[in-house]
Amino acid sequence: MTEEEELLGRVLDTLLREDAYKLRSRATPERRSDGDWLRIALEGGESVLLPVEPEGFQCDIRARRRPLRLCAPATSERTPADRADAEPAPAGRAVAEPGGADQADAERGGAERTPAEPAPAERTPAERAPAGRTDVDRAVADPADAGRAVAESGGAEPADGESPSASGPAGVSRDCAPAERPLTGLAPVLARLRSAVPDEDRPLYDVFVTECRQALDAMRLHTSIRPAVVAELAARHGEGRWTGMPGAVAYDTLAAFRDHPVYPTSRGRSVFTEDQLRAHAPEFHPTFPLRWLVLPREAVDGGPARLPAWWPTPAQLGLASGRRPSDERRLAFPVHPLTVGRPLEAALRAAGLDGEARLADRPLLDVRPTLSMRTVAVADDPLVHLKLPLTTSTLGMRNRRSVKPGTLIDGEVAQRLVEAVIAREPRFGATVLLADETTHLHAGHELLATLVRRYPPGLENATVVPLAGLLARAPDGTLVIDGLAERHYGGDVLALLDDYLTLLFDFHTALFAYGIALESHQQNVSLVFESGGDNGGAVPRLRLLIKDHDGPRVHAIRLAAMVGGGPAADLCGFDDRRILTSGDGPVADVFTTITVHLCAAAPVLELARLGRAPLDTLLGRLRDRLTDAVDRLAVTRPGAAAALLRRRVLDADRLPVKAMVTAGTLFTKERSGAADVNKHYVTGPNYLLRGSGR
Repeated sequence: MTEEEELLGRVLDTLLREDAYKLRSRATPERRSDGDWLRIALEGGESVLLPVEPEGFQCDIRARRRPLRLCAPATSERTPADRADAEPAPAGRAVAEPGGADQADAERGGAERTPAEPAPAERTPAERAPAGRTDVDRAVADPADAGRAVAESGGAEPADGESPSASGPAGVSRDCAPAERPLTGLAPVLARLRSAVPDEDRPLYDVFVTECRQALDAMRLHTSIRPAVVAELAARHGEGRWTGMPGAVAYDTLAAFRDHPVYPTSRGRSVFTEDQLRAHAPEFHPTFPLRWLVLPREAVDGGPARLPAWWPTPAQLGLASGRRPSDERRLAFPVHPLTVGRPLEAALRAAGLDGEARLADRPLLDVRPTLSMRTVAVADDPLVHLKLPLTTSTLGMRNRRSVKPGTLIDGEVAQRLVEAVIAREPRFGATVLLADETTHLHAGHELLATLVRRYPPGLENATVVPLAGLLARAPDGTLVIDGLAERHYGGDVLALLDDYLTLLFDFHTALFAYGIALESHQQNVSLVFESGGDNGGAVPRLRLLIKDHDGPRVHAIRLAAMVGGGPAADLCGFDDRRILTSGDGPVADVFTTITVHLCAAAPVLELARLGRAPLDTLLGRLRDRLTDAVDRLAVTRPGAAAALLRRRVLDADRLPVKAMVTAGTLFTKERSGAADVNKHYVTGPNYLLRGSGR
């Protein structure tokens, strides 16, 4: 499958999953000899047909692959937009500028769930479908029935080849009907679907089309440069075990060549040129020096006294005034090289510092980018990473990579909150590590900020692998998880997976009992492996390392019931009050969409697609480990938390699913109702019920 086919499939899957513009719920299912199709209505009474098949993870159906195409009426006029080389329509003035009033802060609080199903009074075409419904009929008209149909049909079961639903009966052509013409390719398909988008939403749809083109460019670039980058990693770190935090950054580079589990255009980065990416992006594993401002100390909030000993002085930057009292009142402030220029000048003007700030001509301090790109690892102090704002957006137009002051405060508060829970649950003291994010600087603008992240000591001989890189290809062509299993589990990948799921669910269900759910997705959680021979058995074989603590959800009443009202109030000094919820629902939603979907189910389903074990076996193991954790919680922390997790996660008919494209790019906040692009939901089938007897 080409990069374009892969991306188009992911994009169509996302539009179906999020039911953008009601493409799925208003479509009419059709059954043909080669499988199921959806007829999607366009303007002017026209329509297109999309071949679909059961999916079952976060949506009941997905776009059918091999070949991936739409069918359009052969009599319809072929517009210039249908050509493969067509450019998207201009976005126009209706598109909100990044950073404008429509900007949703992706690092901050969240929204309540948005119902996925049509309003009861609205009867979709699928609900008027004739008797003898197919799985796709159920997927469109009755999501609960669809989930059961997918489970019964094994629709999510991976295979080396195509599923029967995808291939159709032997000898049956999968071409369009004689009165139809095939429509293939990213640009033609998206151009055709634009006719299904309401006029007021088309400018933002065009922005999404641009994101898709940028992602395709990035995917093709990654394909071309990956062999050389991986060879360089092998030459620098060896082909075997990569240890310590320098090794972790190398695993970040491998992870940078992979897609986000659900966001289709994750590899694209707006604003930057290819040359800028080659010099600063994690997939190239470059080293570069930082730029530095010198600012008056009184203009900087945060903790300058806790900065590392190597933090440069104005004199080291060549900006000493020659007057000692004056120099002591000034502070060096790091700036990402990609922010220097107009963005930095505008930020200094907005903060009222353009007359006092001085930009050093001399770059200083070599760093390497981590998977997040805006966070860089200090080459000479591997346990220190610096999070520096950038002007780009990732995972949606509104997901800007700047750093607002409140997120720094919230990260520190959340860290102290989790530390307090670990102190009360001592079994996690040896198995869960937290990065220290209590040192940060801010100068009154989202591009004038620094988080100084410190990792715990003692990781020099450990293997630290971000979850996002666990299933990446290592230099020898095997999966990273294969090498880890060989070194630490006698080659048993499923034993490693079992240990990981046990620890993951044990920790996060314990947090849930305190009313806490963390935004610790695949980029923010790492697996730490330590060989027994390296430490004499003093530390566990597997630990979790968690960073980027801002953005949790906390049910303050449940927390107070566990620790007392006074301590709970002291632990909840969040800047963003949306973090604090009045009920369990938002906490359960984050637990489900982050811990269960992204950190547990996504790698399990990928292992199944790779043929490591049958999907039923792996999903059964996932459910068993989550059930074990919930049962343990019911014993160690009696109360409503365990029953709530059973009802809302293990036994629910539907589960919340992130609608990140809808909230992040396709709609304004007013149209989507999203208070946070990362906590805006539709619903999908509960794959945990598969094989459970329900």
